[in-house]
Amino acid sequence: MQFLPIKINKYLLLAILVLALLGLGDAIFLTIKYYVGNINCSLWSGCQEVLKSSYATMFGVPLAIFGVAYYLFILFSALAYLQTNKNIFANILAFVPSFGFLFSLYLIYLQLVVIKYICIYCMLSALSSTLIFILSLIIFWQYKKIPPLS
Repeated sequence: MQFLPIKINKYLLLAILVLALLGLGDAIFLTIKYYVGNINCSLWSGCQEVLKSSYATMFGVPLAIFGVAYYLFILFSALAYLQTNKNIFANILAFVPSFGFLFSLYLIYLQLVVIKYICIYCMLSALSSTLIFILSLIIFWQYKKIPPLS
């Protein structure tokens, strides 16, 4: 069974690119601050506590590095779709952000309930991934409306 090409609105793609760049910049900043230390939050204290908690790493790797990889993957997928219009990249943009969103929810839970400190930079990353997820829902709805070719 073949599917018609998915046509993603260029403004939707532009928004995803901007949000992925924002998230990438934030994740790079958090990675640097994890290794350098001494994070100052002007609005809240808590960034240092979150980044130095036992929840700040997975398999010995700072979570911010996973964030860098995630945002790069989204960024390159959006750019690849712009260049090729291939459905595989539209599928990635429609489905992968759901994992980033769910993981962000888990990390917000850890900050609010377990660690009991809020890192404003971590929340910025969560906001970026949430907005990308919302845009991915639009792509998913477009994908579902396209009938298969006979």
